Amino acid sequence: MSNESTRRTLLRAAAAGSAMSLLFAHSAFAQAYPARSIRLVVPFAPGGSTDVVARLIGQRLSDALKAPVVVENKAGAGSVLGTDLVAKSAPDGYTLVVAANPAIAPGPLMRTGMPYDPISDFTHVVLLGTFPNGFVVRANHPAKTLTEFIALAHSKPGVLNYASAGIGSAGFLTGELLKQATGIDMVHVPYKGSGPAIIDLMGGQLDGLFESLVTATGYIRSGKLRLLAVTGDKRSKTFPDVPAINELVPGVTGGAWFGISAPARLPPEIALRLQLEIQAIVNAADMQARLNELGMAPLPLAGPDYLGFIQGENRKWGPVIKAGNIKVE
Repeated sequence: MSNESTRRTLLRAAAAGSAMSLLFAHSAFAQAYPARSIRLVVPFAPGGSTDVVARLIGQRLSDALKAPVVVENKAGAGSVLGTDLVAKSAPDGYTLVVAANPAIAPGPLMRTGMPYDPISDFTHVVLLGTFPNGFVVRANHPAKTLTEFIALAHSKPGVLNYASAGIGSAGFLTGELLKQATGIDMVHVPYKGSGPAIIDLMGGQLDGLFESLVTATGYIRSGKLRLLAVTGDKRSKTFPDVPAINELVPGVTGGAWFGISAPARLPPEIALRLQLEIQAIVNAADMQARLNELGMAPLPLAGPDYLGFIQGENRKWGPVIKAGNIKVE
């Protein structure tokens, strides 16, 4: 064998040995995970539904991994601020984010100058579930059903209005989809909080409101508000006699969603460990019951299925956003 051939053989052997060393080191790192506390970033203010769900999941995940899971609220820019922080963190499994529609899908379709790519800059680990809204009116509103509300809106174009948590919110998008699907002309009124919107709804300043069932249920039960429909794929277990919008207007569904995501290039072994643990947590009977109480429809899709859900959200809402020329500054 020539000296050159010998040199090449030695280089190949060294490269193979180096690759094996990296593989073993990577495997050992994954097996040791977690060796310290995990930060779970909630890109919203404390006290909201996202925060409540994150703390429920975080406590169970801490028990399962036998390591502290510390929930950290980083609100701002419609959840983009906290989500961006995680996108730029080390992909080691020690920084996770509660991903949601404003920051991942379809929110970026409405924004310019996003600081990250919502697909390629993340490892999307597990979808937790969806949060359908209810469409409510005041108790003495002339429309007793959604069909009557739509008919009334047709008869008074540009007169009826509806409120939501703001431009780009799940309620706003569902209202836009309803308008486009039925051809009605309603005026959107954005609010920053549920309290003022509900007060104005009951006071007659608003005709309708897309609101979380968690917030609205007490007012519905007390007879102050009337629930005309829910925005999920199916009827709510809390209000089984109230139709889903898509029973009356096929294809009109909407709601918020939450999932757990990590920075891109998360080691596959760590991603799989988190997927299995979080799916088991969400699938537990007591957790399912608790999430249902909070108005959440559990849907623990992992890995490629979670990514497929995100891409499906973009396919669904992209045309609605384009048709409505919707932009969030």
